[in-house]
Amino acid sequence: MESTKTTSHRHFKLYKPYGYISQFVINGRQKRQKKLLGELYDFPEGTMAIGRLDEKSEGLLLLTTDGKTSTLITSGGIEKEYYVQVDGQISEASITAMAQGITIGFDGKKYVTKPCIVELLPEAPNLPERSKKIRDSRHGPTSWIRIVITEGKFRQVRKMTSAVGHPTLRLVRVRVGNIHLNDLAVGAVSELESIP
Repeated sequence: MESTKTTSHRHFKLYKPYGYISQFVINGRQKRQKKLLGELYDFPEGTMAIGRLDEKSEGLLLLTTDGKTSTLITSGGIEKEYYVQVDGQISEASITAMAQGITIGFDGKKYVTKPCIVELLPEAPNLPERSKKIRDSRHGPTSWIRIVITEGKFRQVRKMTSAVGHPTLRLVRVRVGNIHLNDLAVGAVSELESIP
């Protein structure tokens, strides 16, 4: 006999701070120095991060208790938007190269990224100060760009900017699909009705 019981899943958005990893549990010796998501909020049992932001990245992280929702978003095709501060004065040629698709390394192999949106931001976006200071102007100019991708290879945005000679200094995800970071404070969590 089939059960007619339905589980009510819960969904959240979080402004992941710099220095946290996108996990709730970590095994082994690494655990000592790592900051985990569970330190930020009392999430219900079974909550998982949808995709990841690496330890040095900040911004919008979606979480859910529904594995199907997680798979839907991470399987590709959903836009992810980032504001990225890069080293140096980035050229139009570098922006075009990234937008058209650029070769990066992934799992020991070469991979060409899918075409995406890359734009120079005319000024630095209005973001909260990062907990760890980024170098100042004495170390040379920096540029802010906006990148929108529909795939999510390991450290893809960082690898893309490095491939054109402009290493990433700061990376903040501001949107996933139609869910925006908006005015969420660093480390704050907001519960969502659903994740489309």
